[in-house]
Amino acid sequence: MKSCTLHALALVAASIVACRTGGGAPAGKASVAMDPGAKVAEVDGKPITYGDLSSDKDVGPKVRQAEVKALTDLYDQRRGLLDELISRRLLEEEAKAKGKTLEQWFQTDYMNSVPEPSEDEAKAFYEEHKAQMPQGQSFADLLPRIKQAVKQQKLRDGMGKMLEGLKEKHHVTVALEPPELPRIEVEAKGPARGPAAAPVTIVEFSDFQCPFCGREFPVIEKLMKEYDGKVRLVFRHFPLDFHPFAEKAAEAGACAADQGKFWELHDKMFSNHGIDSTKFDKCLDSGEKKGQVDDDQKAGAAAGVNGTPAFFINGIFINGAQPYEQIKQTVDRELKKKG
Repeated sequence: MKSCTLHALALVAASIVACRTGGGAPAGKASVAMDPGAKVAEVDGKPITYGDLSSDKDVGPKVRQAEVKALTDLYDQRRGLLDELISRRLLEEEAKAKGKTLEQWFQTDYMNSVPEPSEDEAKAFYEEHKAQMPQGQSFADLLPRIKQAVKQQKLRDGMGKMLEGLKEKHHVTVALEPPELPRIEVEAKGPARGPAAAPVTIVEFSDFQCPFCGREFPVIEKLMKEYDGKVRLVFRHFPLDFHPFAEKAAEAGACAADQGKFWELHDKMFSNHGIDSTKFDKCLDSGEKKGQVDDDQKAGAAAGVNGTPAFFINGIFINGAQPYEQIKQTVDRELKKKG
């Protein structure tokens, strides 16, 4: 019967993402940051402080990123384990109310409450995951394994819904508070999308010639669609000197902004898209936007930017092209704080 308990707890762990309940008072804040005045090294009798390390233009951004990662990883692990403990206790109480152990309840009540998959459900699963199916095997060959996979998914989904109901029934609140992450003040100045009063502002420093910026473009587009009305995106220029066309491309963006066409140019560089070409060429050829681009670069450098793309999500520094889930996770935390 021990294996049944492990199976039940595995389903709990798989359901945790959908089972979090907020609220409650703070239970202490984690910190990994050090006193800026603390000496961390010495060279020729001259001290290097933690402040020197974290403010250095080359390694400083990496230090701040490491701090953010350490804090968020620790919180995520604690929160995941806390959710697992809460879920297990709720399920044990549910089993106890029926005069059973958790193992007995899981094997008899829960397993029997989830129906066996129909052939139509198995076919739908097969079609959805056809690209990942073993080559040379037909639907009929794979049917027993497909039904098992569908049953596991039903068990996970059912466990998630059950735990949500039990948390409401037992008035569960969580007092473990997310960490206070290091923040850097960056002026949200430049072409913007999203409402000015949005609870989350993302300031992006980017380079039109940077391949990593291009790679991150669909990530940010997806985020703006999913969080429509909740996120404001502000674009600032940071052309890198080893990209020969980046400076002029940035000035082109600033010229397009004068005509309210920045985002059109942003999405498809150097296409007219309704821009007055005479006015645009005059603006670009004159170099009048160089000062504006330089101001953005200085602001980025002052905030620790030394590469692109670089994002400041309500002041929290996210460096480089990151997967969607990491950006989303930071936005979700900020929305929860504002919530």
